[in-house]
Amino acid sequence: MGRRRGVMSDQLKEELAKELGFHDVVQKEGWGGIRARDAGNMVKRAIEMAERQLAEKNNE
Repeated sequence: MGRRRGVMSDQLKEELAKELGFHDVVQKEGWGGIRARDAGNMVKRAIEMAERQLAEKNNE
């Protein structure tokens, strides 16, 4: 089986890492170096952003 493609763009992941305060860890150790809690918070934040965009689109 092929590798699963990421849903989030690299740019979005970088922005979320900066916003959530663990971008320095990503730069030093790569994405494998972040804690599970940080990864979960990143996904949660991305979902919140997507939901907000959908709500705004539906209100147009």
